Formats: sequence, C-alpha cells, structure tokens
Amino acid sequence: MGKLFGTDGIRGEANFYPMDAMTAFSVGQAVTHLFRNGDHQTRVIIGKDTRISGYMLESSLEAGITSMGGNPYLVGVLPTPGIAFITQSMRADAGIVISASHNPYQDNGIKIFSGDGFKLSDEREEFIEDLILNGELPGMVLRAKEMGRAKRIDDVLGRYIVFIKNTFPRELSMEGLKICIDAANGATYKVAPAVFTELGADVDIIHNTPDGININDNCGSQYTDDLERRVKEKGAAIGLAFDGDGDRLIAVDEKGRKITGDQILIICARALKEEGRLKNDLLVSTVMSNLGLTIACKKYNFSHHASKVGDRYVLEDMQRLGSVIGGEESGHMIFLKHHTTGDGILTAMQLIAAMVSQDRPLSELAAMMDVFPQKLINVEVTRKPEISSVPQVVAAIKEVETQLGEQGRVLVRYSGTQNMCRVMVEGPTDDLTEKHCRQIAEVIKTALN
Repeated sequence: MGKLFGTDGIRGEANFYPMDAMTAFSVGQAVTHLFRNGDHQTRVIIGKDTRISGYMLESSLEAGITSMGGNPYLVGVLPTPGIAFITQSMRADAGIVISASHNPYQDNGIKIFSGDGFKLSDEREEFIEDLILNGELPGMVLRAKEMGRAKRIDDVLGRYIVFIKNTFPRELSMEGLKICIDAANGATYKVAPAVFTELGADVDIIHNTPDGININDNCGSQYTDDLERRVKEKGAAIGLAFDGDGDRLIAVDEKGRKITGDQILIICARALKEEGRLKNDLLVSTVMSNLGLTIACKKYNFSHHASKVGDRYVLEDMQRLGSVIGGEESGHMIFLKHHTTGDGILTAMQLIAAMVSQDRPLSELAAMMDVFPQKLINVEVTRKPEISSVPQVVAAIKEVETQLGEQGRVLVRYSGTQNMCRVMVEGPTDDLTEKHCRQIAEVIKTALN
C-alpha cells in the first residue's frame, strides 16, 4: 500500500482502495485516536457532498470513530467550508468531509479539519497515515462499554446560512439584484439559493437536482456554458458557478462572459485596499496565476506573492506573511478575516459587495485586469529529473522566454500525483502562446521518455 494523503486529503475511485470502506473505517479510528485527550471522548463532525458513495463512506467513518470511543456527529450534505465552520462553532475536536471536490461522481475523497477549522498539518496527516499503514489500529480498539455513540444533527444548514449572510456588509443591499446560480448538483444546492434569497436577491438556479451521479456533470465551476447562456437569457447581473463541494467560485458577468479566479481576486483585493482593509497591502496567489494578475497588482499599488500550487500552500503563505486574501486561478479563494478555508459562497458575497458598493457592473470591474492568453499542455513522462538538470529542456525554455520578453512567461513543473510534466505558457496572442507551448512540450516529450 502506498501513501494515502495527496495535496488535498485522500482521494480515489469510490469502492476501491484507498476510497473503500475498510480504509475509511481506519481513517475514522486514526482521527479519533489522534484527537483523544485523556478521558475526553473525541467529538468528530462528519459531512459530505451529494455523491452516491458518500453513504458508504459516512457509515464506515462513523463505525471507525465509535469503535475507538469517539462520538461522530452526522450533518449530512453541506459544503466543505460549512463543515469547517460547524467543526469550529461546535468546538468539536475534528471535522471530516467526504468529497472529491470538482471531480466526477465515481471519485470520492476524505478531507480532515482540526477543531480550529483549519486543514490538518503535514505532520498530523503523516501520523494518521502511519497508524493505518503500520497495522496498529486493530490492537487499539476499546471494550464495548467504552465505545462511542453517533448522533445526527439536523439544524446545521441554518447555522451556516446565518454565518455566510453575516459576511455581507450590513450597510449594503442585494434587494432585487438578479443572480443566476449553478450548484453543480453538489453540496451548495440548498444553501446557495437560501442565502441569496434571504438577502433580497432575485435568484434563478440551475443544476440543483442531485441524484448521486450527476455532480459536476457538465456543470458547475468547471463547465460554465449553461450558466453563461442562462445569465444572458435572464438578464442577470451576475452568474455564480460553484463546484461539487462548494469551496470554489467561478463567476459570469452580465454579458455572459466567464470571470476567472484571478480576476475575482483583483476585484476583491482592490476593494479591500480602497477601504483600508488590505492587510500589509498584500495579495497571495499561486505560480499558476495569470501574468495579468501580477501586472494589475503593480497598477493598483499592492504587493503580490506567488505560492506553490494548492490552497494549503496559499493559506500557509497568507498566515506567514500576514495577508487576509489569497487564492487560486481555479476559483478557490480564502478570506482569512471571515473563514479558515476556501468558501465559494463567501467569495460570492465579497464579489457582490464590491459590485454593489462601487455601483459598477461586473464586466467593468473584471476589466481591471487584462487576462493574457494562456496555454497548458500536460506531457506524459516516464521519469522526473530536476528540470534544471535536463539541458535540452532548459534551452527550449530559455529560447521561448527570450522571444516573449516582458510580454509573457513560461512555467514548467511536474504533477504531484501523476507521471506528467505540465507546460504552461502565457503570451501576447493565442497563436503565439500555443506555438511556444507546443515547442517546449515536444522537447520534453523526447527528453523525458
């Protein structure tokens, strides 16, 4: 058996290792043991998205937790950030989310939060992993009288709705604002329309009839075509596309055009700066962010730090550098003054607040950042030496960088989970960007296979 945890928890095809019932049972046991404190019974929140495999994994986690004397609290379908909030709000010891985020229904995953609402550190994940893979857990189970009890909690939806609504400034109003929502047939299908309707918006929602297998199916933050059409049909001011577990947001402006995560970051960071609330005048994103974001940061006079790819690295750098806003081009954004993790609905609140307070349409706000044409090619490789140690690849990258000058950039990196080398090029035109990207990809294909 290999390593369990990837960059965002444990993930794989449902009903097969590591997303099988036995592994989930062991995760429940290990989490309970990790957070046990003397005679105190470990309290663990369990929530999920709408995948059919969530039932199996929920039951397995519940069994594992109770077998080790813990008390699981089952909250049912709730966005990932909602589970982080409830874990912190209820002063539970840990929270477990059953979700594979934006992946198709046949995949599932397990994400773990500690009691403070933050995702686990690498050290704690390694501790859990060692317990499971070393086969120590069966010898640690308790006598029957010391086992835990499971409880289902039915009012968490309301608690989370109140929390989210309170992140929208009280002096502003959404009254009559036309909003189209794509819930991706996922975890936001009840929460999102309730939040915006209660704040007075005129809400139209699509892809909100989950059946266990239609989550993220040509909908949500990955596929915005339906939402773009709907926004134009309804004459809406904004379209909001969430992913399966509700921690991402991709927006659509009133003209039916997709707004990237980078553009949302710039809009919100500039609004914070104008209000004097952009701590340390700093925005954190990743190395994958569009070159246009870096240029916009300079234009509006605040600093930009690029972290490694992955929301956990964005968060680490935000905490280390004292930033209150950070995120990824994919739409995963963190507003640390409001929450401990990325939250798609909360992000939508901040974006709409910027629109309302400045009384400007989203298309106009989005124009604050020029999006450079970008091309990404994934090249299958059989080996992964340091890029800097392969002369042919180094030469190909240098040649393209010289030709682009200040009108573009090149990023070449390996996938953390697959035998892939990712080649990303940004440039002044689509044709030139694609040409340069293919040029480097061909060299990599030859040199690393």
